Amino acid sequence: MTRYIKTAVTLFLISAVCTLLCAIVNSATAPVIAANNESDRLTALEAVSSGFNVGEEMEGDGGTVSYVIPLTDDSGVAAGYILGLSANGYGGPMDIIASYAPDGSVLAAKLTTNSESPGIGKKAENDWYMEMFLGLGADKPLPAGKNDLPADQSALISGASITFSGVTSALISGSEYVKSLGGAV
Repeated sequence: MTRYIKTAVTLFLISAVCTLLCAIVNSATAPVIAANNESDRLTALEAVSSGFNVGEEMEGDGGTVSYVIPLTDDSGVAAGYILGLSANGYGGPMDIIASYAPDGSVLAAKLTTNSESPGIGKKAENDWYMEMFLGLGADKPLPAGKNDLPADQSALISGASITFSGVTSALISGSEYVKSLGGAV
């Protein structure tokens, strides 16, 4: 019986030391990870701003649109919006940062946080992937599915239909949201 107690106490002490070490490592790395995530976010915002001035962040619709940032030109005239969009892909939740002209057309988009499959769904992180959507959303609709793309683009996204569906669904929601604003910044 004392042997079992001694083993239990030893295992408890080992677990307690491991837990303490994990807590120390977490407290040291958490601020660095948060700073890196914010740096990545700011880089993505700059990448999709299309050269316009970035305004103050406001709350989105509480659904697909998590936040809205107005864009203005150098004279202060409304030029569009940056939206933080939430989507679901094959690997789970995805975050997209996209800019739109006031008419709802996509100016630029970037997939940020995601857990998509390497080599297939991760293609959506590439600039060429998001270029498929540029200029669409106003006069020309955004593709609702893979069949709405030209054959060469459809072949590029082959094998990642769920990722594509999540991205395009979020971009369509963003376009509709911008159109509902009616050009007001």
